[in-house]
Amino acid sequence: MPTLLIRFPGGRYHTTPSGHHVNEGQIEWPPSPWRLLRALLACGYNSLGWEGDLCKPMENQPPPQARSLILKLADVLPSYAIPQVVGAHSRHYMPLTTIDKGREKTALVFDTWAQLGDQTLAVTWDVDLTCDESALLAALAERLGYLGRSESWADAKLARVEDVCPLPNCVPTDTLSNPGIGWEQVPVMAVQRPAEFDRWRNEVTARLLAPLQPPAGKRPTKALLTKREKAALPYPADLIACLQADTNWLRGHGWSQPPGSQRVFYWRPSDILESGAPGPRKAAREAPPVEAMLLSLATESGNDHALPAVTRVLPQAELMHRALGGRIKRIAGHSPVISGCDAEGRPLKGAHRHAHILPLDLDGDQHLEHILVWAPMGLDQVAQSAVRGVRNTDMKGGVGRLKVALAAAGDLADLRGLTGEYGERMGRLLGPIEGAAQWLSLTPFVAPRFTKRSGRNSLEEQVRSELLSRGIQQQVEIEHLDPWRSRSPVIRMLFDDEHGSGIEPEVISPRWARFRHFVRTRRNGPAPPVDCGFALRLRFAEPVRGPLCLGYGSHFGLGLFQAEA
Repeated sequence: MPTLLIRFPGGRYHTTPSGHHVNEGQIEWPPSPWRLLRALLACGYNSLGWEGDLCKPMENQPPPQARSLILKLADVLPSYAIPQVVGAHSRHYMPLTTIDKGREKTALVFDTWAQLGDQTLAVTWDVDLTCDESALLAALAERLGYLGRSESWADAKLARVEDVCPLPNCVPTDTLSNPGIGWEQVPVMAVQRPAEFDRWRNEVTARLLAPLQPPAGKRPTKALLTKREKAALPYPADLIACLQADTNWLRGHGWSQPPGSQRVFYWRPSDILESGAPGPRKAAREAPPVEAMLLSLATESGNDHALPAVTRVLPQAELMHRALGGRIKRIAGHSPVISGCDAEGRPLKGAHRHAHILPLDLDGDQHLEHILVWAPMGLDQVAQSAVRGVRNTDMKGGVGRLKVALAAAGDLADLRGLTGEYGERMGRLLGPIEGAAQWLSLTPFVAPRFTKRSGRNSLEEQVRSELLSRGIQQQVEIEHLDPWRSRSPVIRMLFDDEHGSGIEPEVISPRWARFRHFVRTRRNGPAPPVDCGFALRLRFAEPVRGPLCLGYGSHFGLGLFQAEA
C-alpha cells in the first residue's frame, strides 16, 4: 500500500473546501483525494515533461503508466493520519482600482489556514502498484512544491519500508461504523470510481443524444453532428479529463461541482482542528535542562536611552517574574524553578537553587538591556517554555512596554564564551571558570535582617550567613566600601577653556556612590528590615565561582557581585 508523507515547511496548510467561498473561513482538513490527484497530475506536466497544451488542459493525455497510476489511486478512498492543527486566518483589504470619494475601494478577503508546525500528514491508498508505478509516484511526490494555495509549501515523499508511518485516524465512513464520542463526520471531495463514472457518462449522453438521432436510413447532417457534439461537450471523455478541467471550463458549462467528483464523508477526531487559540500541548521531546537563559530588552522606538536605569534592577526583575508567572499558569499551572515554592506554596529548602532574575547592563550605558534568568537547579522544560513565551514586559516609570527576545540559552560555560563588549562584562559577572578570590559589589547589598554593631546580626556576620546558605563555607574578608572616605573623588573640567567657562567642575565618584539611588524595596514582597544598601569587597581564601548573589532581593538583582582581578 503506497503512503505519501507530506510536511509543510512553512508550518501552514492554506486551502478552502470545494464549494465554499474563501471568506467563509472553512479549512479542508484532511486534504481531499480530488485535490491530491490533481496536484500529482500538475507535477507531471510541470516537472516531468509530460506533453500537453496549457491552453487546452482537458485534451491533454498523460503517459500510459501515469494514466494507470492515477486511475488506480482514484479507484479507492485513501485513509489519513492527520495531526492536530489550529485554524487561523489573516485579513487582507484588496484594492479594486476604483476611486470613491477620493479613496480607492477595497474588498475584505480572509486567508484561512491550518497551523500544524513541523508535523507530518500521511495519506495511504489500499491498492497494489507495480514497481514502475511506485517509482513514478515517488518522483511525482518529490516534485510536489505546494498543496492547496501556493502559500502551502509542501515537502512530500513516498514512504519507504524503513519509514515509521503513523496510524490512520481519519477514514471513510463506509469502512468504520459510528466510533462514538470524540469523533465527527466531515465531507470531502473525492473521485468517482472509473467504472462508475463511465457508466454514468454513458447513461447521461445516451439520454441527451436520443432526440438527436438521424432519420432511419439517412446519414446525419453537419448541423446535427454539431448539435450532438455540443450536447456531449459538457461531459468529459474520461476521468483523467475531469481531473484536468479548469475553473473557467466548469463555469462556462454551468457545473457547480466538477464532473467525476463525489462528496464522501470521513470520520475524524472532533478535536483535530481547533478553531480558537491553541491550548497547551506536551512537547514530543522534552528539552534538557539549562542553567541560564539570557533575554534582551528593547523599546518600541529602539532608543537605548529609554530603557530602564540600572538603579531599577529590583522592580524590573519583579515585573519579569510576574510575566513568567503568568506564562507558567497557562502552561503548567506551577513551576518550583520559577516560583521557588513547592506545589503547596511552601518555600523550597536548600541553597537558593531556584531561579534568579538578574537585569544587567552589559554595554555600560547605565541602562538595563538584558535579563539573565539563572537557576542552579536548572531550568526545566516548563520554565524554558515560559521564558521563551514572554514577548513583552512592563517598564515602571518608562514610556510604553519593553520587547523581550531570547538572546542565548545554555550552561554558564556557554555564556562565558560570549565575545565583544557584552562577553567582557558577562565574564566579570560570572567570573572565570576556575573561580575568583575577590568579588566587588555590582548592585547594593541589602541586609536580610536588622543590623547590629556586633554579633550574629552584624553586617559581616550576615554576609557570612548568606554565603553559608549558598554552600560557601570558606573564610572571607569583608571590606565595607565608603566612596566619600575610602577614596578621594576625581575632579574633571567639563570644558577645556583656558579663559574659563564659568561652569563648575564635575565630581566623578566611584560607581558604588550611586547605590543610594537604587530601589531597594520590593513592591510585591516583604520590605527589607533596613532600607540601606552597602558596597562590599569580598576576599576569599580560595577562588569562588559566580554568579554571586547575596542578601535581600538577591533573586531579583540586588546583592550582585562581579569578579575583580
